[in-house]
Amino acid sequence: MRVYHASFIEIKSPDTEHSRNFLDFGRGFYLTTIYDQAEKYAHRFIRRGKQAWINVYELNENWDNWSVREFPAYNDEWLDFVASCRAGKEVENYDLVIGGIANDRVIVTLDRYFEGTLSKEDTLGLLKYEKPNIQYCIRNEEMIKHCLSFIESVKL
Repeated sequence: MRVYHASFIEIKSPDTEHSRNFLDFGRGFYLTTIYDQAEKYAHRFIRRGKQAWINVYELNENWDNWSVREFPAYNDEWLDFVASCRAGKEVENYDLVIGGIANDRVIVTLDRYFEGTLSKEDTLGLLKYEKPNIQYCIRNEEMIKHCLSFIESVKL
């Protein structure tokens, strides 16, 4: 499947080493199948006076030999996993995590949950109306080498 990664640089050889800490699914290389989502994210770099690139890859979907965790909805398990990752706590060591992105609308709700002003039940109640924009987080260098092929980089 074709996937996209927004950045301020071209990334022909992706890795997990350059990932920031405390992201939705922990350290990893984040991708989306939604070009518009990657483009919107890339525009953040332009607003900061940097270049913006959409890096395009082919993601091999033969994941039989890899440990994969998928969250099909914004649910209790997704919330617990994201909360743990964003707090820097240890989570199960998956090679690939697939699930909803904490986009602009979702992050406001999550922030309120993390601050303690929303209960877990209220947070999940608000999130049930949100359709997840799915993201893929490859957390294993070997999986990147075996399953992800660079196609091109497009400068915005």
